[in-house]
Amino acid sequence: MISQIGVAVAFFMCFDLCISEIYVLDDEVGLGRVFDGIGGLSGGGATSRLLVNYAEPYRRQILDYLFKPQFGASLHILKVEIGGDAQTTDGTEPSHMHYESDENYFRGYEWWLMKEAKKRNPNITLIGLPWAFPGWVGRGKNWPYDFPDITASYVVSWVVGAKQYHDLDIDYVGIWNERKFDSNYIKVLRNTLDKIGLTGVGIIAADGNWDVSKDMDVDPYLKDAVEVIGAHYPGTTTIAEALKSQKTLWSSEDYSTFNDPVGGGCWARILNQNYVNGHMTATISWNLVASYYEDLPFGRDGLMTAEEPWSGNYVVESPIWITAHTTQFSQPGWTYLKTVGHLTHGGSYVALTDSKGNLTVVIETMTHDHSVCIRPPLPAFSVTPQNVSFKLNGSFASIRELQLWQSKFDFKTQKHVFFKKLSPIKISYGSFSLSLDVDEVYTLTTINTGQKGTYPDPPPSAPFPKVYKDDFNIANPPFSEAPDFADQTGVFEYYINLTDPGPHVFTLRQVVTQMPITWATDADQTISVIGDYNWENLTVTCDVFMESVKTGGVFIAARVDRGGQAVRGAKGVFFWVFADGSYKVTNDLVGRTVLAKGLSGTSAYSWYTLSLTVQGQYATGMVNGEQLWKNDVVLGQHNGWAAIGTNSFELAQFDNFVMEVK
Repeated sequence: MISQIGVAVAFFMCFDLCISEIYVLDDEVGLGRVFDGIGGLSGGGATSRLLVNYAEPYRRQILDYLFKPQFGASLHILKVEIGGDAQTTDGTEPSHMHYESDENYFRGYEWWLMKEAKKRNPNITLIGLPWAFPGWVGRGKNWPYDFPDITASYVVSWVVGAKQYHDLDIDYVGIWNERKFDSNYIKVLRNTLDKIGLTGVGIIAADGNWDVSKDMDVDPYLKDAVEVIGAHYPGTTTIAEALKSQKTLWSSEDYSTFNDPVGGGCWARILNQNYVNGHMTATISWNLVASYYEDLPFGRDGLMTAEEPWSGNYVVESPIWITAHTTQFSQPGWTYLKTVGHLTHGGSYVALTDSKGNLTVVIETMTHDHSVCIRPPLPAFSVTPQNVSFKLNGSFASIRELQLWQSKFDFKTQKHVFFKKLSPIKISYGSFSLSLDVDEVYTLTTINTGQKGTYPDPPPSAPFPKVYKDDFNIANPPFSEAPDFADQTGVFEYYINLTDPGPHVFTLRQVVTQMPITWATDADQTISVIGDYNWENLTVTCDVFMESVKTGGVFIAARVDRGGQAVRGAKGVFFWVFADGSYKVTNDLVGRTVLAKGLSGTSAYSWYTLSLTVQGQYATGMVNGEQLWKNDVVLGQHNGWAAIGTNSFELAQFDNFVMEVK
């Protein structure tokens, strides 16, 4: 009797699992939309800041995992920030035009990154998007579109400079749309590009929501100007007006999720379902690589992690291999089949073809709790183990074998398996079957060039050095930023001080003199952070030089507790000196909580050596070796970064920077 009951229970438990659902893959019923690729986003802002400081061979290895075809993520698209001198999430990126008569196409690291991507994949699609603008573009207003000709010329100059100075052909430019897109500006930008022969540079609009498609419905000139409708974090869905437009639809910024296995699950789900649900033919991850201090906003929200150039350590996270399931076996220009969709017991599948006999099928069965993205909220759904069968019709009927790759998330044992090549699947009578568990990704493909690239393990993780010195004495620096400094408001660049024949010829200079136009909240003071967020007791020493008579002011700081979009509220220990001969010590960047103040004897156009020591609850400061105050009580903040900065958007120089942790 017991055995009969057991058989009956087993039968009913097996019924759903043991009977295969049949899915047809057929190109004779027509094809879907053209696949445009999968990409990563550097910027928005300063998300690749630490990458450039890696020594070789580790920097080259990281780039290979991102861009090298048939090796790692094998990305098809690289989108970069057109720097605007402003805080745009995790830091500032320098503009190619700090002011209207200024042009410099070697600032920052995005030029270098695009060239490195092109070196590995000459066919990679390049996109530029300004998240912010130098203040001069707005003519005194915190809005870039009141003077559309000026803004369009500014953006187009970046496109021209990319070609003229770096031989980079930019394929698309995006529209800054953090508040509201401006349809007139889009048309002016299109005309500006066309007038100088850049008709092949497409416009992505409006890099926000789908609302631009509603305006296209009544504005044919706007519709003609836009090549791609791009949305941010669309939750795998579009709106009727976007579909009606017949325009190419992209998720032009997505993911933004901590890159642990749940983040990998998020990425697996949206890569498939952005097309299945929303007909989006490209998905771009914010961000490309988490190469910024982890305690800044959205720490480790990249496809991989490279946040320790001082140690050389980096981590190839699960999103790299989830990306490979699609990118290594399909290319931009391939076409989705119309026969794609959801699996009966949860999950989804897509199929792509090059119309030359090749077929790639990607299946994901990610469960709800193991695929939650940071945004938008994810409605409930269920996924259960299931058997599936696929019938190959049309030109695929003659296929006899498919290569098989698997990733399996195991949240019970934490022994995950990513991008593993399994034995090929034999096609019998035009069909094949699979037993699918939950939280899996499979690729079945006629392409046999897939590879899980590997390098020897990088060095182990290590904290930031406890003793750090930089005299900035580099005559021809490879990048405009000093290693490991992360600008949070303002831009600190290498500078050659030709007026100083003494020891301060090569310095670091804060160069932004006007509040930029930004959707984030820049501080009224400029600040660049460096070091280990967990540091408590340390001494910071730096030579400083103010260039604003009477109104100038600079600081060095310790225990700075925040940056990024929250930088205005930064607390810590800030030691300020001013060109009017005074000093103060504050517990906040805005300078409201004053611990000490007095006379410093400082003025503009002279060098001074500042020293700040924080030990336990007390702080002590010196100018040129003379103590200004001792053992003032530090309020509240117990740890954080070191920092340098200025009292306003003003010119100032820094030299001989030293940190020593107690």
